[in-house]
Amino acid sequence: MGVREDIEELEERWLSPFAVRSRESRGRVRPEEPDPLRTCFMRDRDRIIHSKAFRRLKHKTQVFLAPEGDHYRTRLTHTLEVSQISRTIARALRLNEDLTEAIALGHDLGHTPFGHIGEEAFKDLTPRPFRHNEQSLRVVDRLEYGGKGLNLTWEVRDGILHHTGSSPLPSTLEGRIVRIADRIAYVNHDVDDAIRAGILTEKDLPRSTVEVLGRHHSQRIDTLVRDIVRESAGKPDILMSPEVAAALNELRDFLFQRVYVGSVAKQEEEKAVIVLRSLFSYYLEHPEEMPEEFRRGDEELSVRVCDYVAGMTDRYALRKYQEIFLPKVWVGDL
Repeated sequence: MGVREDIEELEERWLSPFAVRSRESRGRVRPEEPDPLRTCFMRDRDRIIHSKAFRRLKHKTQVFLAPEGDHYRTRLTHTLEVSQISRTIARALRLNEDLTEAIALGHDLGHTPFGHIGEEAFKDLTPRPFRHNEQSLRVVDRLEYGGKGLNLTWEVRDGILHHTGSSPLPSTLEGRIVRIADRIAYVNHDVDDAIRAGILTEKDLPRSTVEVLGRHHSQRIDTLVRDIVRESAGKPDILMSPEVAAALNELRDFLFQRVYVGSVAKQEEEKAVIVLRSLFSYYLEHPEEMPEEFRRGDEELSVRVCDYVAGMTDRYALRKYQEIFLPKVWVGDL
């Protein structure tokens, strides 16, 4: 047997009955010959990591717009934290770690510049409301690799599409791990960043959540991960105890009240919306100025313009706005 076959054989012996085995994948839209070294899910993970959209995540906002400090989370560091939490849970439950990792690394590829406020900026500009999970799937299906897409497996695509709370549950337990790890990651690192920014102090955190989850970042994540593993072991679902789930939801609600809405971290959001909507309007009138890959295709122009602007990093969007809408300083001879 070859290397891939050895790995697949190890999966048969090691993985839980509830795990997805690589051999059982529902496959790709365009069939491909198996890789000699990697399973199909390992291959998907590598394609996502090497994609342009993945590299752009390093300059996309998580919560704080264009932060000056070096230690605030970006969309990329958020993605890596989701991946780490997801892999820990998957390994403990003997689920498919490679599938879990691929979904985690790809789940936010469709996020706009400037965080979730960018999603709001596009909501009424295209035929269908803009949703970042649907755009993430569009990125891997249609936009990457020169318009050919990454041709990922059905299971990874399902997990990416259904990772948000407003969507149906993923079909696999691996996808459900990413869905809950996403919330664990952003709630905890947003508390951490808000304390770093001086918006919160540790004393501000609700006492009830501190008593259940712990006061510090690492304590909270450890409590949540241990609880999920304990509650889900040997069961065909990814579960959390009522007490711990309630504490996590309470902490998330607290963040909405103190950080996500009306805080100093959000004071520039209206300007970010103006930037994105202005760029959208400009390229709708001047599509010839977009890269060639966004000028072609049989889809509506508004959809292609949205693909281009939504794919921008924060700093690239700001630079294009400055180039297009702000006067250039003329320096003449004295």
